[in-house]
Amino acid sequence: MLRAIIFDFDGVICESLAAKTKAFRKLFENYPDKLDEILKIHIDNGGMSRYKKFELIFKDILKKELTEQESRRLGQMFSEYCYAEVAACPFVEGAYEFLKKYHDKLFFFIVSGTPQEEMSSLVLDRKLDAFFKGVYGSPRVKDELITTILRQNNLAREQVVFIGDSVNDQQGAMKAGVTFVGRIYQGDANPFTGLSEGQIIRNIKELEVVLRRQKLIPTIEN
Repeated sequence: MLRAIIFDFDGVICESLAAKTKAFRKLFENYPDKLDEILKIHIDNGGMSRYKKFELIFKDILKKELTEQESRRLGQMFSEYCYAEVAACPFVEGAYEFLKKYHDKLFFFIVSGTPQEEMSSLVLDRKLDAFFKGVYGSPRVKDELITTILRQNNLAREQVVFIGDSVNDQQGAMKAGVTFVGRIYQGDANPFTGLSEGQIIRNIKELEVVLRRQKLIPTIEN
C-alpha cells in the first residue's frame, strides 16, 4: 500500500520553470549567438542540477574550461536572479490543496535538482515545511536521494510514488525502483518512455485520480 509520495519541486509543486529559464537567459546573455543552444540544454535537462548544466554548456557549447570558482559564481548569480520569483510563483493547480489534505495521511518528501540549502529555504519561505517529512536537493542525484529516503524511513519501493516533470525525474525513479507519475504541461507531447496515459497528470489536481487508477487510493481515503 502507498505510504509516501516524493515530489519534484519546480513544475510539480510550483510553476517555477519560467523563472528559472529567465534566469538562465540572463546568466548567459553575453553569448547571444549561442543562447538558443544554451537554453535548450537547460530545458532538455529538467531536474538536473544547475551545476551539471553549467558543465554541459561550457563543454559542449562554449568549448571553454569551467573552473570551480566560475561554477560557484554562476550558481550564486542564478540564485540571485530567480530566488524571489520562485518564492512568489503560483502553485501547480491542485498542489497546495493536495498537500494540505493528505500530509497527515502519507509521508511527503521533496527531491529536487535545486541545491539543498536553497531548496530548504524556499520551502520555509513558502510556509510548506509542515507538509514535508524531508526536503532534499543537489549535489546528490535523485536516485541516491530517493534510496536514502527509503532506507531512513523504512519504506519499501512498492510503497512509494515519485512525481516529476522531466525525463531526468523518470530515470531517477527507475534507478531507485519506485513508481513514477509524470506531469506534462497542457498541450505538450509525452516525453516519458513507457508511461501510459494512466500514469500521466497535467496538474496535481489529477493526482488523486491517477492513484485511484493504480489502486493506491485506499491509504489516502478521507
